[in-house]
Amino acid sequence: MTVPLILASGSAIRAQLLENAAVPFTKDVPRVDEEAVKAALLAEGAPPRDIADALAEMKARKISDKHPGAMVLGCDQVLDFQGRLLSKPDSPETALAELKQMSGQRHMLLSAAVIYENGQPVWRHVGQVRLRMRALSDSYLTGYVTRNWDSIRHAVGGYKLEEEGVRLFSAIDGDHFNVLGMPLLELLNFFALRGVIDT
Repeated sequence: MTVPLILASGSAIRAQLLENAAVPFTKDVPRVDEEAVKAALLAEGAPPRDIADALAEMKARKISDKHPGAMVLGCDQVLDFQGRLLSKPDSPETALAELKQMSGQRHMLLSAAVIYENGQPVWRHVGQVRLRMRALSDSYLTGYVTRNWDSIRHAVGGYKLEEEGVRLFSAIDGDHFNVLGMPLLELLNFFALRGVIDT
């Protein structure tokens, strides 16, 4: 008997990635105060990688407690800029300020996934992608944020590579799925081993 898979996320792109890969799943969105958790972990000096992992685990655990017998996937993505955590921008002004700081610099996207079964973690992975941003003019960045705010307000770092955000970059080193917020290839390997998908 195949163990049912539940995606503990409201992310449309993560759901689309699983759907496109023909992975059967249902969704249950956890109620988690991510900002409070981030603030507590940052106060303890936790690095961005550990914060992404902790948030993914918290989401998986919360939904796993409600669905014994199911496999629950929790995910989270953070941006590590010179050891500092950047999240989804809370205003166009924040997005513009962060993009100006990252202009001409390197940063890293960390995409964490944790799977729980019966209230216990059974698998975890943090994928990372290194990105180099072009040196961009303030006028271009101002126009970029204005044109794209409705979309990038939901994106860590204030950009989406599948949209105009790709123009911000000169080099990307890593798996495209990690950029989108899910270490999909590693997940599919685990699902194949566990019989969630046929191979």
